[in-house]
Amino acid sequence: MAMQTIKMPDVGEGVAEAEIVEWHVKVGDLVREDDVLTAVMTGKATVEIPSPVEGRISWIGPAIGDMVPVGTPILRIEHADEGEDHAGADEDIPALAPDAATERPAAAPQPAEAAPAPARMQTERPAPAAAAAPAARPVHTPGAPRAEGEKPLASPAVRLRAREAGVDLRQVPGTGPAGRITHEDIDLFLEQGPVAPAAAGRKADLSVKEIRMAGLRRRIAEQMSRSKSRIPHITYVDEVDMTALEELRAGMNRTLKPGRVKLTLLPFLMRAMVKAIADQPIFNALYDDEAGIIRQHGGVHIGIAAQTPSGLMVPVVRHAEARDIHDCAREVVRLSEAARTGTALREELSGSTITISSLGALGGIVSTPVINHPEVAIIGVNKMAIRPHWDGTQFVPRKMMNLSSSFDHRVIDGYDAATFVQRIKALLENPAMIFVED
Repeated sequence: MAMQTIKMPDVGEGVAEAEIVEWHVKVGDLVREDDVLTAVMTGKATVEIPSPVEGRISWIGPAIGDMVPVGTPILRIEHADEGEDHAGADEDIPALAPDAATERPAAAPQPAEAAPAPARMQTERPAPAAAAAPAARPVHTPGAPRAEGEKPLASPAVRLRAREAGVDLRQVPGTGPAGRITHEDIDLFLEQGPVAPAAAGRKADLSVKEIRMAGLRRRIAEQMSRSKSRIPHITYVDEVDMTALEELRAGMNRTLKPGRVKLTLLPFLMRAMVKAIADQPIFNALYDDEAGIIRQHGGVHIGIAAQTPSGLMVPVVRHAEARDIHDCAREVVRLSEAARTGTALREELSGSTITISSLGALGGIVSTPVINHPEVAIIGVNKMAIRPHWDGTQFVPRKMMNLSSSFDHRVIDGYDAATFVQRIKALLENPAMIFVED
């Protein structure tokens, strides 16, 4: 048998390290050639690493979420020796940091049929018996409730100790024979406090699952933290009567030419935003708060926040000012599909100057969208619903929707924010104006 060491590959474009975002195998698994071993993420893309040989996984190094330099061993495969000299097979495996050793999900004990690790691996990290971790202390689990009036079972010494500590033994679960309360039960009660008795036939779930932030989820968390910590948000909410626009949209969809995609609300909103930005171009800007410079863009590059199986992504419709309704609709569909399938290019997921956040039918009544740093504005779309609306003489049913929009208060004043949203509102309520060229 021979060992093949898999190292973090050089994915090019000057990337010096990559993050482990997913393991597809664990120690002891049998793999075939070209089976996917792991997925790694750089600042540019997510890359899958395939197996170069057929064999059994004998060692896994980094844990999910670890940043690994290019060229570092990450995995070893035991395979049939075909007389070839495999690069890296005789290299030492670096010792893992203590946190990686305890957090690695794939670090399961090797099965009996797996070949033992080389002797130097066993001597790198000695595990003397004296260093064995102490046994975990038991946790109170509620047992069957005592019958009303039933006295708790306890020895005189335990009763004396409970009396001196001010403990009501009726509240202490007993773990001894026949539910007898022990000194250890008193210790745990003083440490943890009383535990509510569970209903008959049910057990309390005391499990705690730790989920490490890794990959795209960690990038999203970092971006959200950066936005909230560095941008003083102001959120403005206004109600929009969407009845006329919905009638227009339905009519346009009924007469679509072959090859054109179905129109949703987003293309109309995008065109309304382009018109509103023409009046107030400061909303189409990026604020470099470290340099104190506002970069106001002429091209309107609208990010569309989209939920994908991998997390929140923001594909960008570039130069919306140069697109008509149908072109905007077609580009939104293309980019959303690319984001969901993981085929979107880096250039398609960056470079936005203003963002739309929409949860569709789940949009709720009001939201407080977080600005996509370093932009200065984000337009939030809430769900549409038929509500009574006063037309001056009576209440009539209308299709109403709220726009919840956030702005960088360092750059945008409240009055300007309200003016901007009111302009978008006016265009959506009078959709023919969206098609009028100034």
